[in-house]
Amino acid sequence: MHKVIAVCTSPAKGTQKKAVPSVHLIEDWGIENDAHAGKWHRQVSLLSHDKIEAFRARGAEVADGAFGENIIVEGIDFAALPIGTRFYCNDVVLELTQIGKECHSGCEIFKKMGECIMPKQGVFTRVLHGGDIKAGDEFRVELPFRAAVITVSDSGAAGKRADLSGPVICDILAQNGYPVVHTVLLPDERDQIAAEMARLADEDAADLILTTGGTGFSPRDWTPEATRDVSDRDVPGIPEAMRALSLSITPRAMLSRAAAGIRKGTLIVNLPGSPKAVKECLEYILPALSHGLAILKGTAGNCAR
Repeated sequence: MHKVIAVCTSPAKGTQKKAVPSVHLIEDWGIENDAHAGKWHRQVSLLSHDKIEAFRARGAEVADGAFGENIIVEGIDFAALPIGTRFYCNDVVLELTQIGKECHSGCEIFKKMGECIMPKQGVFTRVLHGGDIKAGDEFRVELPFRAAVITVSDSGAAGKRADLSGPVICDILAQNGYPVVHTVLLPDERDQIAAEMARLADEDAADLILTTGGTGFSPRDWTPEATRDVSDRDVPGIPEAMRALSLSITPRAMLSRAAAGIRKGTLIVNLPGSPKAVKECLEYILPALSHGLAILKGTAGNCAR
């Protein structure tokens, strides 16, 4: 755990932020009565207390908030964290959206010191859940869940057909803050599919494995069986939810044999094979997957907020 050193606001843009006793954060808006709040991706700014102290040690006389930061926290190198990292403080949940920003060379700090630390060390977040924060509160970091994507296709693995669904999955994951750490295109071979899933889970290479393809009635469709082969526990609710959604679109959804399971600390989910169905299903289940993964990894309780 880390500690909040100060919280700062400014009533108007172009004015220096100053430390205040506490701040109230509003979901998808920012800090109440702060000039930089709004419907955009830079709702709340964060800066490391350690970086500020190092800057002060070089002779800079800067008050809390002088760099334009809203929340100052000790012990975190914010600029080293990946986009999508989440921060928790009391009821507040923030998501990292941008690292650094262009420096206005006319600011007073730049004039005195010849540089400013906010462009490289400051980060920006959006508010996923609101609440109150004050100096002294505990501040927790949760890295984004890592995802791996497995496309299952004989023709794709043979280079006879382009993989269209895998890139769709990667795009949706990126948009939702999941770093894609591994992608692979495999033939419809049960043992090979199972071995790749097991390897990713056993090596703790990914928190979430998403597959596409191989869930139908074809004699070569073995993805669900491979998933069950390596799963320690089944998660039937996820494919049931996807089938329920898809049945509202086409009655052929009842033919899906998709499965889901858990191996050690990794969740495995079979998605459909077509890009359209992949998009529909993944966008539908991702919000619930995030909570499920947090429980699996021990970073959240069993009760939803």
